[in-house]
Amino acid sequence: MTTPTSLKTQAQARFHDLRMLIAGEWTRGSGAHAEAVIDPSTESSLGDLPLACEADLARAAEAAQAAFPAWSRTSAMERRRILMEAARLIRERAELIAHVMTLEQGKPLAEARGEVTGAAEIFEWYAEEARRIYGRVIPPRQPNARHWVQHEAVGPVAAFTPWNFPALTPARKMAGALAAGCTCVIKPAEETPATALELARACVDAGLPVGVLNVVFGVPAEVSGFLIRHPAIRKITFTGSTQVGMQLASLAARHGAKRCTMELGGHAPVLVFDDCDVDAVAQACAASRLRNAGQVCVAASRFYVQRGVHARFVERFAEFAGRAVVGSGLDSGTTLGPLANARRLAAMDGFVEDALAQGASLVTGGARIGERGYFFSPTLVTGMPDSARMMREETFGPIAPVAAFDTVEEALSRANALPYGLAAYAFTDSARTARAVGDGLQSGMVGINTFGVSLAEAPFGGVRESGYGSEGGTEGLQAYLTTKFIAHLP
Repeated sequence: MTTPTSLKTQAQARFHDLRMLIAGEWTRGSGAHAEAVIDPSTESSLGDLPLACEADLARAAEAAQAAFPAWSRTSAMERRRILMEAARLIRERAELIAHVMTLEQGKPLAEARGEVTGAAEIFEWYAEEARRIYGRVIPPRQPNARHWVQHEAVGPVAAFTPWNFPALTPARKMAGALAAGCTCVIKPAEETPATALELARACVDAGLPVGVLNVVFGVPAEVSGFLIRHPAIRKITFTGSTQVGMQLASLAARHGAKRCTMELGGHAPVLVFDDCDVDAVAQACAASRLRNAGQVCVAASRFYVQRGVHARFVERFAEFAGRAVVGSGLDSGTTLGPLANARRLAAMDGFVEDALAQGASLVTGGARIGERGYFFSPTLVTGMPDSARMMREETFGPIAPVAAFDTVEEALSRANALPYGLAAYAFTDSARTARAVGDGLQSGMVGINTFGVSLAEAPFGGVRESGYGSEGGTEGLQAYLTTKFIAHLP
């Protein structure tokens, strides 16, 4: 029987010889550079990650290009078989992968397990959806003519993913591309490399042909710049900040007008109306805000509460947040792990200082915990103006700013005032209010009486400065396909 201690030991061993996957070879590359992977709970090094040089990146892109013709012609049933086997292996190895994730990213094991399960579901969804890449027949204008539409893989894909969900986000990009018949070069976050490598290992062990999937690491700007400029790459998919996403989209437009899916930053508003069960809603909001230490792009991150229940909401939110157990994600009782790095700690301090300078009241938290590890206390702030930074900028941490509102119209106006539109939420028992906010919130995803907007079978993406295109659902598969119209006259 595998014990928690042995699993931790096995997970730690994964960092002792980190490698890239290029042209079917597990390699440390031909470059001379590496960087340490840091455990955010202890600030100690887990291992050294090799960084690709241009020769490594060229080899990865060329491998994807060489593998594309055969993989794009591989039957949908065979692609399905391989992806389903990869999903099975991910589930079989879930406990080990969860421990790897917690070591490098910090989130509690319970959250890591849930994320690994979600990654397996994504592989399964895309595996099944590969069989449904349907075309259509168009009635011709001439006798004996034939008109039809078919969908084809766009080509080799360059994918870039962040550190906050090191299994879920790479899974969306890997599985979507592979299901469509595309090959892929993916650069996961250097802070959290080992989780994505475990997904890649499952794909290889499932029988994925050489060169179809390549995994590289390096200096982010150098890797993205090289791959986007490379003539083999036909599509870009990126999850990360709005600023970086805009730069990559601009680069893609200048080098062959390459197709892009951009899942960028957000700052999700939550509208809490006075007709809801405020105690239950406050608990749900606290859980959403504190999940993954607040480092979630679609997390509830700015709260607008109708004035009649504002005081009660704040009281109950603070109570639930106060129950959080902060510590190493490997400890069984932990419910709130560390932030990703020291930069995030400094950012939290800046948000709190700015709010207090603008007249806010600190209800709870607001400071670092301990001297080792990137731990920050669950923080609740009220009474700040909408001009405060934490009301305008994505905090990406365990900070909850709460403001009062009076009318539906006011709440919608304030919720839509920012240029972001990734996710938005509302809690109400009124059907009329639910329809008004569902129609009125300017966001790619809207949850009404739920925070459950990230599902394998549903589109995941934003509008305005939160990006364009979707991952997940049928829309996520279409993003890797081109449309071809064929007119045939015998």
